[in-house]
Amino acid sequence: MIKGTVFYGHPKDVDAFEKYYAETHLPLVSKTSGVVKAEYTKFLPNPDGTAPAYYRMAELYFDGLAELQQALNSPEGKAMAADLSNFATGGVTIIFGTVE
Repeated sequence: MIKGTVFYGHPKDVDAFEKYYAETHLPLVSKTSGVVKAEYTKFLPNPDGTAPAYYRMAELYFDGLAELQQALNSPEGKAMAADLSNFATGGVTIIFGTVE
């Protein structure tokens, strides 16, 4: 299984981010075939009260590398990726790995 992890930096406007993320971006993710599981995390402050390194994280799971590539190259996958610039004002870091 392959996992894509998306780390979202702290947005300039949290309320705008959350509204767009829930109403526009997540529906794009759900329309992308090949995503077999998705998990979303909103980070808490660190134990010492400081801000976490990232604001949110999304983890998208795929059966294998071919399925990941097919999903990302589909019209839905391209729309999902292109949409990031519409709301992720704190920046985005995306990494991929094999789940063991």
